[in-house]
Amino acid sequence: MNNMSNRDQFEIVFMNLKNILKTYETEMKVMIDQADHYYLDTYKVNEKNKLPIFFASTQIKKNYVSYYLMPVYAYPELLEGISDKLKKRMQGKSCFNFKVVDEDLVEELKQLTIKGYQKYRKEQLV
Repeated sequence: MNNMSNRDQFEIVFMNLKNILKTYETEMKVMIDQADHYYLDTYKVNEKNKLPIFFASTQIKKNYVSYYLMPVYAYPELLEGISDKLKKRMQGKSCFNFKVVDEDLVEELKQLTIKGYQKYRKEQLV
């Protein structure tokens, strides 16, 4: 029996997801770095709305931890070939929700984030 509270589980999930994003700190702007929310924008400004281009974030919510990865919204082809297991974690077009750490899914999300970053670089958004 697991005696860990949901909040404790969520904090572990959050740290795993945040660690994926911290890799990109040197090339992006950290907009939010709090105990329950981490958010990265690119330094490139969107011509339409004059705001920095969103890259990714993770946030502890009430019932799960969310991971938002904007490159998969802008370039849905990045999602081709993702596992059904990861697909089931998707909510909307660019959000993945987790309640517990699944190391395989964390690794898959890390690889998807790398692909998203590479696509942003190719499109000169980073």
